[in-house]
Amino acid sequence: MDPQTIRIPVAPGVEIAADVAGPPGAPTVILGHGGGQTRHSWDKAELQLAGAGYRAINYDLRGHGDSGWSPDGDYSIETRARDLEAIAAGAARPLALVGASLGGITSLVAATHGLDIAALVLVDIVPKMSLAGANKIKSFMAANPDGFASLEEAADTISAFYPARPRPKDLSGLNKNLRLHGDGRYRWHWDPAMMQEMRGDPSHLLAIMDRADWTDRVPTLLVRGMKSDIVDDDGVEDLRRRVPRLEIADIRGAGHMVAGDRNDEFNAAVIAFLTRVMPPR
Repeated sequence: MDPQTIRIPVAPGVEIAADVAGPPGAPTVILGHGGGQTRHSWDKAELQLAGAGYRAINYDLRGHGDSGWSPDGDYSIETRARDLEAIAAGAARPLALVGASLGGITSLVAATHGLDIAALVLVDIVPKMSLAGANKIKSFMAANPDGFASLEEAADTISAFYPARPRPKDLSGLNKNLRLHGDGRYRWHWDPAMMQEMRGDPSHLLAIMDRADWTDRVPTLLVRGMKSDIVDDDGVEDLRRRVPRLEIADIRGAGHMVAGDRNDEFNAAVIAFLTRVMPPR
């Protein structure tokens, strides 16, 4: 069965777009993508989770894709965590969160707010992230505010930023991440206003994690791209100290965009972990 697209009100004037697949009432897995991406980065993972017997909810973060933009420009991580809590409110339990980069930070904060979860998967993100890597991503997202004249120009920009990934021959997939505006230019499918929040110091996440009371009881998997410039050994050891039940899946040949670089290996690692710690009925 194809995923069903739904819209979830999370605040006045803001709805979250999500694709839902899998048996109703089954253990739920909520998928949160990285900053600047859309839910379509999880399309294959969503279908494989549904095939494994889970109810998968794959959502666009606020300000991204088909979800609403904040009327007041509020894109704080606390607001994003409340969005996730609203999405989870109608989901069957037990519940697992899978979050990449910004989606992973959102999951960490929601759990620390008290969201009851049975498992957590962090995709190439840790509280003590590499500042150089984080700043590199922010610089890429802040570039080209006037957009691109064509999909080819956008593909060239992506390839220059991420030369390790082959440039796709078919550029139609970029239409999921770019929006064609009335002036004929393609712009990223997210609200530029959220860059104001992303300019902040990510070290505040460490202070949030110091308040976490779930870390000794929730099975947690870190899926790490071995070519990542966000997650280094220091960040892994800090997370290991905070989360006694931490497991690590190292994906060779993958950078920060683990699911995009090695999709089949990524999906297999996540489903194997969830099947063990939160088995489908």
